[in-house]
Order: sequence, then C-alpha cells, then structure tokens
Amino acid sequence: MKPRSAKNKGKRLQNAVRDMILENFTQLEPDDVVSTLMGDSGTDIKLSPAARKLFPYSPECKNQEKMNIWASLEQAESNTKEGTTPVLFFKRNNTPVYAVIPAEHFFQLVNKKTVE
Repeated sequence: MKPRSAKNKGKRLQNAVRDMILENFTQLEPDDVVSTLMGDSGTDIKLSPAARKLFPYSPECKNQEKMNIWASLEQAESNTKEGTTPVLFFKRNNTPVYAVIPAEHFFQLVNKKTVE
C-alpha cells in the first residue's frame, strides 16, 4: 500500500471515531471534537475542554491489517492528556471498530453500570 493510501485509510478511521463521539454526546458541537492532521503529534482526535468532561479519554486510532498492539498501546499511553484514560481504537478491512482500554478502567465502568 502506498503511504498516501495508508494515511487516507487512517484518516477514515479517525473521522469515524470522531463521528461516533459526536453521535453519542449530542450536546457537543462539531468543533468540540476534531480529527487531527496526519503526522501531527499528540492524540488523533483533539477534544475541547467541554468534550473532555463528557469523554475523558485520549484517543489513538489505527486502521491497519497487521498492527503491533504493544507499540500502538505505547503510543496511546504516551499521548494521554492529564486527567484522561488512553483508548486505542482499531480496525482492519471488513471489521468493526474495536476499543482497548486498561482492564482496571473497564471493570470500573462495568461496576458503575451494575450499581446504577
């Protein structure tokens, strides 16, 4: 795959995740959740302070057929903003989008749902 095609593929996932965030948090405006330019440092999706309050995560997106999970998680962790949890969104051709979060955080979410 040519580098430009790979970047376009990655950008499509970033845009899809951005759209998912906006669909699930309808009180946010489109400029609260912005897909970054390919090659920019930091998280793949920039969140406004209002968006971070509702979605306290630092998203990293990978749209690859073969992904090094450990390198991807390391990148997600290194780009994590203070007060947020790293989340790695990934997919490959013809698969749904998956999200990886730390197991401790996952169980906090599950326990919170069962208590409510």
